[in-house]
Amino acid sequence: MAQRAEIGRFIGDLFEDLQQGVVQWQLVIVALSLAAAWFLARRYRRHVVAGASQDPAATLRISVGGINREMFPVTALVVLVIGRWFLHYFQPVHLLNVAIPLVLAMVIIRAVVYLLRHTFAPGRSLRSWEMGVTWIVWLGAALYITGLLPEIVNILDQTGFTIGAQRISLVMFFQALLTIIVMLLAALWIGSLIEGRIMALDDVELNLRFAFSKIVRTVLVIVAVLVALPLVGIDITALSVFGGALGVGIGLGLQKVAANYVAGFTILLDRSVSPGDLVTVDHFYGEVTKLTSRCVVVRGMDGTEAIIPNETIVTSTVINHSYSNRRVMMRIPVQISYAADLRRALELMLECAHAHPRVLKDPGPAALVTAFAADGINLELVTWIDDPERGKLNLQSDIYLALYNAFRGNGIDIPFPQREIRIVSPVQVASAPGASSGR
Repeated sequence: MAQRAEIGRFIGDLFEDLQQGVVQWQLVIVALSLAAAWFLARRYRRHVVAGASQDPAATLRISVGGINREMFPVTALVVLVIGRWFLHYFQPVHLLNVAIPLVLAMVIIRAVVYLLRHTFAPGRSLRSWEMGVTWIVWLGAALYITGLLPEIVNILDQTGFTIGAQRISLVMFFQALLTIIVMLLAALWIGSLIEGRIMALDDVELNLRFAFSKIVRTVLVIVAVLVALPLVGIDITALSVFGGALGVGIGLGLQKVAANYVAGFTILLDRSVSPGDLVTVDHFYGEVTKLTSRCVVVRGMDGTEAIIPNETIVTSTVINHSYSNRRVMMRIPVQISYAADLRRALELMLECAHAHPRVLKDPGPAALVTAFAADGINLELVTWIDDPERGKLNLQSDIYLALYNAFRGNGIDIPFPQREIRIVSPVQVASAPGASSGR
């Protein structure tokens, strides 16, 4: 009954303003707020576009996509609040009492969505969070406008439980949850901004940039939690019990997680493995694409990715093919017949190697004779490349094709296995010396 009375009173106030003819001035203030917001947002957008010199795309994405989205509702909200404060001395302002919560809801939604988009990677879960935040904020605004919010807050405050001398109600629980989420989002957003600045320092090694960014983000999250807990009435000293339990948990079951986390910082600081390195770990060869606090992601030449725990990188043998330099040697074996011109074959192999753009000139390629085999002469072309991330198979295929065409054009045969088979008749076997020795 009380809820119906609140809704009826809300609708009655609006109709009363319409009957008294005092709505036009409120509509004027609403129109002025929207016009001022549109004008400032458009002016700011033009200013950003005109000032984008070196990196226009990044400037537009950060400035227009962030500040301009908030500038429109914030400007409208300021004008509405000022207009309501001035107008309520002369007439009722029920329409402005409705407009202000709606615009405030828009400010909150855009701010939270901006934090979400600049904190987490885009995806289906992010869109779900954005929709959830939007519905919750609009629902809260609707409850506030209709006057139902105080009644619901009162019901939630009366529902709770007691732990020792502390009574925890649902209102306190939701306030604590909301405060912690907001503080964590703010900390992660600030961490992403600082991380972007750190990663832009080209004069600092990549591993140190990764390490500093992860340390900054970790410290910000811890500070956010320590600040949020006292704000909701939770004593930080009470966390000593939780810290002891966490220590026991790490000692019993979370030692691997803690070991991987510490090993991640060790890898970043000692710079033994860096993004872009070509490594072999446990017979898996590939390029390091990502370093996280728990694992190292290695992408193979066939596109598969191996997720290797940091502890494995620290405690096992890792072959880093590009630790000191990125030059990698390739061996390309080939065989020619004994009747072929050996010196000409070696010259053609060097010509094919020099003709390929990926083969380095220093150190240059070498053509070697490795063995006199049963079916032909074994040769080997040794080349060096400095871009192994592009793959070896395609280079090997190009050189083999060039060698095939060069050998074929110069009369050099590539042999195939040949075997001599002798068919012996039974008569020859019987007349062979020693055939009757077993009698």
